Amino acid sequence: MTIQSKNPATGEVVKTFEALTEAQIDLAIAQSVVAHEALRDWSFKKRAACMEKAAKILEDESPCIAEIMTMEMGKTLASAKGEVEKCAWVCRYYAETAEAHLADDIVKTDATKSYRCYRPLGPVLAVMPWNYPLWQVFRFAAPALMAGNTGLLKHASNVPQSALLIQDIFQRAGFPDGAFQTLLIGGSQVEQILRDDRVWAATLTGSEPAGASVASICGEEIKPTVLELGGSDAFIVMPSADLDEAVKVGTTSRTQNNGQSCIAAKRFIIHADIYDGFKAKMVEAFADLTIGDPMDDATDIGPLVSVEARATIDGQVQKALKAGAIRVMGAEIMDGDGAFYRPGILENISEDSDAYHEEVFEPVALLFKVDDIEAAIKLANDSPFGLGSSVWTTDKAEQDQAIRDLEAGATFVNSMTSSDPRLPFGGIKRSGYGRELTAEGIRAFCNCKTVSIA
Repeated sequence: MTIQSKNPATGEVVKTFEALTEAQIDLAIAQSVVAHEALRDWSFKKRAACMEKAAKILEDESPCIAEIMTMEMGKTLASAKGEVEKCAWVCRYYAETAEAHLADDIVKTDATKSYRCYRPLGPVLAVMPWNYPLWQVFRFAAPALMAGNTGLLKHASNVPQSALLIQDIFQRAGFPDGAFQTLLIGGSQVEQILRDDRVWAATLTGSEPAGASVASICGEEIKPTVLELGGSDAFIVMPSADLDEAVKVGTTSRTQNNGQSCIAAKRFIIHADIYDGFKAKMVEAFADLTIGDPMDDATDIGPLVSVEARATIDGQVQKALKAGAIRVMGAEIMDGDGAFYRPGILENISEDSDAYHEEVFEPVALLFKVDDIEAAIKLANDSPFGLGSSVWTTDKAEQDQAIRDLEAGATFVNSMTSSDPRLPFGGIKRSGYGRELTAEGIRAFCNCKTVSIA
């Protein structure tokens, strides 16, 4: 199997790689075990020194790293640089907090001493997507390595250079050989790794079918998993909100990463009293977006990840239109080279439309009109997904009701849904289970061990 690095802005194949053989995979797992046996005995101070060095490498080499990401999946160079900075942040966060997050927790019992402690499991397989080639990986890798686990990465096949770069960073940072390895393999080779007794757990960020497959295999093998799957995040705007700020942030949220983000605002649920005003302002904001070369600092929107993905996405839009949706603007394939797609807005989405229930993974906003906060929350919850949510209101009662009743892993009030190393990240329903980041993220692949001394 050939794995390609292909520029979605031009269609050019930049580099090709051959997938690993079964013998090479077996050797990588063996090396991961040996690395774990060394790393688990390292002090937190020693691990932290390496993690701090990884952060410095990221910062020092940010321009080069960002260019690789932009070339491989089309995100703007500015957003790629921001992603590198965020990866450095999560490395430093865990370098500074891992010891406290995993400290023994004394519990008073009838024993002389009793406590819970956290011990690393061993090699963990991470199956990661292309849309945030570094961040999705680092938010797993930083806590995993700081806990004493080792990582085996099966990255998306269209970002092999980014994947190999991550391995190189951790190697140069001083972690044991084999502590973090990129496996250039196809999807069909994942199952043999999951079923290998030397691999203790798995984490996946990606599609619902991929998550279901990994969870099913790990269920048979009785191995823990963390899944971060799709999202169809609601962005609720009520009359008391700052309309200009809501439109500005909503536009950014919907079009971030060229619209290819699991926590992007996708369903804009707007109170009837301000619906027309919000729509008019959003049309203006979308029209002002600059679409073009993602390497150009003036560009707001680059290409989608591939022409194949663009065709699938446009098919989703066409089905919505046939089902009664109204195209307010954009939402169409652009002429010329590359996988460019014009950001757009649809309204009048019927409950019978696939777009009402599916994740819209492109820079297309879906507008809905409601009469009150109760109707907004009901519509927001009428989705198989439950990742993030954002509500815009200065009414305390409406804020409290949204926080209490929205079915999501996170609710942001008067701000954009985002991930932060200091806060847990994850979803409910078909958006997955488990949490990444902060204390929950580093404990996800640890044995919470009870100790009782008579």
